[in-house]
Amino acid sequence: MSRYKDILTTGEVAKVCNVAPRTVSKWFDSGQLRGYRIPGSKDRRIPLNSLIRFMKQHNIPLDGLQTGKTRVLIVDDESEIVQVLEKVLSEQANYEVHTAHGGFAAGVECEKFRPHVILLDLHLGDVPGEQVVKLVRGNADLQLTKIIAMSGKLTDGQAQALMQNGFDGYLKKPFHVRQVIESIEDATALIY
Repeated sequence: MSRYKDILTTGEVAKVCNVAPRTVSKWFDSGQLRGYRIPGSKDRRIPLNSLIRFMKQHNIPLDGLQTGKTRVLIVDDESEIVQVLEKVLSEQANYEVHTAHGGFAAGVECEKFRPHVILLDLHLGDVPGEQVVKLVRGNADLQLTKIIAMSGKLTDGQAQALMQNGFDGYLKKPFHVRQVIESIEDATALIY
């Protein structure tokens, strides 16, 4: 199954969960798995976020969701850093990359793009990085999104505190691009 698909058929859900399509129909009809019916048809459609919630609730392994490109959102108000990271991550690591130059733009982009990983500069001009983390963590549709903090002003103690406040990793500026790719790989390995 492709990561790009946000709405799934019962057959696709059955493959992901390793069950028969009839079982998925029963989950849907009993109200356990949320979705909708196609108007004028009996066909069912299940949004990906509903499926993920259902799978977590019933301890179904998320292995079936592992294919496709990793979506990365870079949030930084330093244009040079954004340009370099965007180029390297899309060309060398083959990630699908979007960018935002502030916290407000990051919120809008998260809603549209549904990133797997956010590279978030902590010192944005408009909104503190911690506010962006609260927004992402408070959104049920973004529950699997991993957030990696970026800062040139982090002490080791502050970096550890970030991990306890909703971040999944951190990078101290200046960093080597290889470190960024490794951080993304480490964060996404935890999901899948």
